[in-house]
Amino acid sequence: MTGYGSASFQVSLGGGVVADLQVECRAVNSRFLDLGFRLPDECRGAEPALRELASQNLSRGKVEFRAAWRINATAGGGNSPGGAQTIHTATLNNERLDALYTLQERVQAAFPGANALQVADILRWPGVVTEPRGEEEGWIAATIEAGRTALFALCESRKAEGKALVGVLNKITSRMGEIIKAIEPRVPEYVAQYQEKLTARLAEALASQEQSKGGVELMERIRQEVVLYAVRIDIAEEFARLRTHLQVVDTALCGKGPVGKRLDFLMQELNREANTLSSKSVSEECTAAALELKLLIEQMREQVQNLE
Repeated sequence: MTGYGSASFQVSLGGGVVADLQVECRAVNSRFLDLGFRLPDECRGAEPALRELASQNLSRGKVEFRAAWRINATAGGGNSPGGAQTIHTATLNNERLDALYTLQERVQAAFPGANALQVADILRWPGVVTEPRGEEEGWIAATIEAGRTALFALCESRKAEGKALVGVLNKITSRMGEIIKAIEPRVPEYVAQYQEKLTARLAEALASQEQSKGGVELMERIRQEVVLYAVRIDIAEEFARLRTHLQVVDTALCGKGPVGKRLDFLMQELNREANTLSSKSVSEECTAAALELKLLIEQMREQVQNLE
């Protein structure tokens, strides 16, 4: 099932500086639960807790947690010309600057033609610019809290999708019930007609033979075999099991909690009965009904694989 949720949380970096942390939780269809995480280094420590939360609340879907953060530019500091609050969180490491300046002088003394460092080069030099990073515990707590809220929003969106899928499945099961209700009462008639037709054909084949004692016994034996064959092709049992499975499907769809895997199994059982019904069919009506049932079951299977 698909779904999406997001949540934001503020993390204190110290010195009155805060960061806006946003966590997103996305899910797409999958028969099993597949978790993925795309978290910045500051939030990596929250992955085990997020994994446990997802496992407790979800049983299917390819689910991915994403997190990103940025310095809150209006959290405090001095006033800008436009009246907005700004902060200046980056600081220069004077020791690193002095060391870099000394190195530059030595290089230029050895290589007089060497160009001086540009401002951008200096700012990118490791250790020259430092920014507040906050405590690891604060990042982890904020990531877990935002992830929990995003996961809750995702679950709510999946519930809405699940209700829509249940409506689709109910329409399919209703159609299957109508097919069974229309065909099942006529099954004895179909079997009797087939038995009469088969007996008549065999009688015609024996009509040219002399009706001796042996011929009469042979005819009686043929009748017995026809009756036994008619019993083997009786499809009343398959219709009864189809009705039972459909009732279980309807009960599962009306219940609460995860039902996807249970419905997967029921789809296999329904498909098995429909295949048997098709192989034992003795009339065009039964064959057409079996084919339509198989088509409807396949439609249900595709939807059930997306249902948790």
